[in-house]
Amino acid sequence: MKQFWKDMGIAVILGLIVPAVLLSAAVSLLAQEREPAEDTQPDKETELAAATEEYVPRMQVSVLAEDGQVVQMALDEYLTCVLLCEMPVYFEEEALKAQSVVARTYIIRAARGAAKHEQAAVCTRSSCCQGFLAVEEYLAAGGQQEDVQHIRDLILETDGQVLTYEGNLIEATYFSCSGGSTEDAVEVWGTDVPYLRSVASPGEENAAHYTDTVTFSPADFASKLGITLSGEASDWFGNVTYTAGGGVAAMEIGGQAFTGTELRKLLNLRSTAFDMTAVDGTIMVVTRGFGHRVGMSQYGADAMAKTGSNYKEILSYYYQGTQLEQYTD
Repeated sequence: MKQFWKDMGIAVILGLIVPAVLLSAAVSLLAQEREPAEDTQPDKETELAAATEEYVPRMQVSVLAEDGQVVQMALDEYLTCVLLCEMPVYFEEEALKAQSVVARTYIIRAARGAAKHEQAAVCTRSSCCQGFLAVEEYLAAGGQQEDVQHIRDLILETDGQVLTYEGNLIEATYFSCSGGSTEDAVEVWGTDVPYLRSVASPGEENAAHYTDTVTFSPADFASKLGITLSGEASDWFGNVTYTAGGGVAAMEIGGQAFTGTELRKLLNLRSTAFDMTAVDGTIMVVTRGFGHRVGMSQYGADAMAKTGSNYKEILSYYYQGTQLEQYTD
């Protein structure tokens, strides 16, 4: 009888212990399956793709090419071609990321009703819409594949991000170099835009066109302006008024008034920030900056990035009062 109860006790103990051991082993195996080894951690691009997996609109955009053909292409591939054309690949990463947000905002706004062209959202001319350089053309011109991948990675890091003002996509204008200060939109296009205000843009001194000098013969100068000029050239120039951004607002030449934007167009100047004088029988014009100088300065963005600003800070500085949001169709 004692042996019977002894055998029963052993059976009960084993009945409790064995299942517990098996359960512990199963849990341990399951944990090992769920926890990846260190050498199988996802790389940065995979993590980014997973983080943005819920971003639905992999939209297609219509692009009017130089030959008149309309091409449909994926948004991110379009942005790659824009950045390869619009900003040097060696610029700071945060400046390039700021450019990707601005370019994305521009194309989506155009595709959603603000296009300049009937047949396409944008064209490939920077003087009209945004610059465009196809990847194969970039590589054929000596560009490196790793630079293309670098641009694609930076675009992915800002995936879906756009700038808005009071809930609407902004008019995301940008240009190469301001010459020290950006310009109010109203001074260039006659329309007051609250987020396109003049701001200082330091650190651009190494830009290719921080300053430029052009000269005209008196006859060529008068011909380009469409006026008759006589007497000493030094007496041709009258009153000059300036904008908040340091551009020429208006200038009298030979008794006739011109706006700064008119003079820039007629004389094909780099910008409206210029000084004009008569020197040794010629008319000399010294310009500061390159472009319309409204919105983000690309060289200014690079300068901010060099001093530690991230792309969000760059964008909020050049487009004051705007919000960085995730675009949803």
